[in-house]
Amino acid sequence: MNVVIDEIRYHVEVCGGGFPLLLLHGFTGDASTWTSFCHDWGQHSKLIVPDIIGHGKTESPEKLDRYQIESTANDLNRILDVLGVNQVDLLGYSMGGRLALTFAILFPDRVRKLVLESASPGLLTEEERVSRRMKDAELAKCIRENGINPFVDYWEEIPLFSTMKRLSKDINESIRAQRLNNSPVGLANSLLGMGTGSQPSWWGPPLKQLECEILLVTGAEDEKFCRIAEEMLKDLKNGTWIAVENSGHAIHVEEREKFGTIVSGFLHK
Repeated sequence: MNVVIDEIRYHVEVCGGGFPLLLLHGFTGDASTWTSFCHDWGQHSKLIVPDIIGHGKTESPEKLDRYQIESTANDLNRILDVLGVNQVDLLGYSMGGRLALTFAILFPDRVRKLVLESASPGLLTEEERVSRRMKDAELAKCIRENGINPFVDYWEEIPLFSTMKRLSKDINESIRAQRLNNSPVGLANSLLGMGTGSQPSWWGPPLKQLECEILLVTGAEDEKFCRIAEEMLKDLKNGTWIAVENSGHAIHVEEREKFGTIVSGFLHK
């Protein structure tokens, strides 16, 4: 279905039945990230799966302020209003995890439980954020000037995704095809507006104020995000962290069945 928020058409897929579960994909992803979980999670949850602005079948406007993470969280809030959903469980992966955390901080009453897969609260210092914004601006410029294909070639080779090379050729080709289906304008603007260097830092008081149950999931081989999860846990009142063996950053792909079981167990314990 399509939901229009301030003239931006969002593509939203819905499946299953039960307590609503809002699923947010990562950068270069789309709603199909979660398709394989619809059967299992759909047994206990009503899955609400949007393409985040700039991705998939959702529109990719030129106006950069629509991509700011707080603006996007507000769009999600209004999508739930349109769907008549008052409260959700919320799961986000990587960029979608940062967006999920932002949503939970801005609209705490709408979140029952929160699952963050390989996600961070942003960068702690302004110096780090400035450096990251400069790198993302260079990358965004390359996407606009050279198109999607060279960018996806580059993105597949970053160290964060090195463990995905162990997956089958079919899985990797499917992921590549989905990434190539995105809009150059959408991905470039997502980097500029919603990148880790552009969002506020949610470390400290914002994390500490969260009351809902929170599950952090990282791949045991993803050392960077394991360190981040360990630090986040110190600020969370009601947090749990699970590191999944034999997995890197994209646990939902690399250890799909384990991830599915972990999420189901957390949502319905």
